[in-house]
Amino acid sequence: MLITPFSLSRLPQIHFGAGSLSRLTPCMLQHGRTALVITGRQSFIQTPLWQTLQQEWAAAGMTWHLLHVSGEPSPQWVDQAVADYRDSQIDIVVGIGGGSALDAAKAVAGLLPSGHSVMDYLEGVGKGLEYTGPATPLIAVPTTAGTGSEATKNAVLSIQGAEGFKKSFRHDALVPHTAIVDPDLLRDCPKSLIAANGMDAFTQLLESYVSSNASVLTDALAWSGMQAFCAGFWSAWETEHPQAGHPQAESGFSQLAYASMMSGITLAQAGLGSVHGLASPLGAFFPIPHGVVCGTLLAEATAINIAALQARTADSAALTKYARVGRLLADNETLSDNQALEGLVTQLRDWVDRLNLPRLHAFGMTEGDFARVVANARGGSMKTNPILLTDRELQAILSARL
Repeated sequence: MLITPFSLSRLPQIHFGAGSLSRLTPCMLQHGRTALVITGRQSFIQTPLWQTLQQEWAAAGMTWHLLHVSGEPSPQWVDQAVADYRDSQIDIVVGIGGGSALDAAKAVAGLLPSGHSVMDYLEGVGKGLEYTGPATPLIAVPTTAGTGSEATKNAVLSIQGAEGFKKSFRHDALVPHTAIVDPDLLRDCPKSLIAANGMDAFTQLLESYVSSNASVLTDALAWSGMQAFCAGFWSAWETEHPQAGHPQAESGFSQLAYASMMSGITLAQAGLGSVHGLASPLGAFFPIPHGVVCGTLLAEATAINIAALQARTADSAALTKYARVGRLLADNETLSDNQALEGLVTQLRDWVDRLNLPRLHAFGMTEGDFARVVANARGGSMKTNPILLTDRELQAILSARL
């Protein structure tokens, strides 16, 4: 095995496993007694776990402020949150929720010490200033399994509409100090959220595995994540609202939470590909949930990547990796490379159909939007796609899922 040079970016301290939410209060107390807690809509604070946490904090003499973010955070939302809480002597920021809540918490934690606007630093649309930190310590507690945001250094912010954008505030200082990944928190996720987030996680694993910036380290982590996904996703998705102790669902949630966390680690180290390149403008211009974009495009983007690699760089290591994943999904190590490549695309298309993932036209997209989306898809994720795709090839991905 050839081990080529690689770099490893900062990672959080990770507590993984059922019941690990019990570590949250002790971890918070390591930093102080005044917390800003950022959550998503209403789902988590309506659970008994929220009542338990509040009781623990009160018993520990803590003060906490609660802030909600609905949907993907905007720069304006972040700036307002920083203005509202900058003088509150916040010792620790806690993000509890899906990727949007964690990204919001990262951005706010990064700006509380200085009070600066996030538009000073937002990639591509901001002032282009260099962010140097420091950030307020952050604890990330994901309640969904898809984005892996608990292990990354970027906070994705967006404004939706014709002139919208979806860009990252990115720096090593934004990596959470601690990530608490408790699979029990997935138990209340609806099937539609399990489906979309799960496909986001698998997309991130596959794209980082075949990334032009992949390394032996990220390959190992991505591979273990894809193995876990295949072992657990369907049992997690099929068992809606399981009772505690349901063995198949418990195992599925654990596997899925692990796959999601690995996807965050590998994307942070290796980068992504064409699906996420297209997902950025699609999510900015249309009301398409990120996980849905990933799930609906993955099979066709994989098919186009494979065809382009076979036509232009047939000796690419990415083709060997795609074939290996095809054998994993088929659970058949005897398949030839060509059989495995064909089987991979077929299996991914079957997943899209089984999960009933919507097509792009359901969100108002038309063929007339292709050029605009493609023109705005050449950002960071596209740069690590295993092959440079032409505009026509990118439009073919969109057309196949219109």
